[in-house]
Amino acid sequence: MSSRFAYDHNPHSTGHVIRTVRTLMRTDGLDVSLTAVARTCGITRNFLYANWKSASALHLRALRTELAQAFDTADRTSPSDGTVPGITAHLTEVVRVVRRHPTTAAVARTSPEAFSTAYTAAEGPLMQTATERISDVLHPLYSHGGVWGDPELGSRPWKILWIARPAALCPEAVGDRAREDTLDNAFGELLRDLLAPWAAHPR
Repeated sequence: MSSRFAYDHNPHSTGHVIRTVRTLMRTDGLDVSLTAVARTCGITRNFLYANWKSASALHLRALRTELAQAFDTADRTSPSDGTVPGITAHLTEVVRVVRRHPTTAAVARTSPEAFSTAYTAAEGPLMQTATERISDVLHPLYSHGGVWGDPELGSRPWKILWIARPAALCPEAVGDRAREDTLDNAFGELLRDLLAPWAAHPR
């Protein structure tokens, strides 16, 4: 048995705990409690409290993991080739993955006020995770340091996130093809406008 196998199946491991929280949140959203996590993991609530302090901390860690997984999923189904069209297709797929994810719908259903604030949040760990991943996707557009080498390009991750949230945080559109296409097309058009300076060729 490898050490990784043992770690992943250890009920006290971070990996196992967060995987459990992610699974529970896909049904119960932000209503997942420490007690529910402890019961499902087969560990004590006191252990979770000692290591995580609150259910909110577990929710945040799980949501950051889900967001990173959305980018990874989009990378498998619609990988970017480093051009503006490729980046646009890739980030549009990320938007679709988030919109269609069961956790997105569950959070919207269980915590409408918290979900609503996600549209306008200006900072926080989830925003940081998203902007970092978008920055990675934009990197090939400037060959001398990516977003860190070009201040104009460096301003784009936050702007992209701003236009992506209305399209991504709309689980009620899922299943309505016309509505989803409208959201994706609007996001794509705005994204192409934002990246127009790099459309002809990477700098």
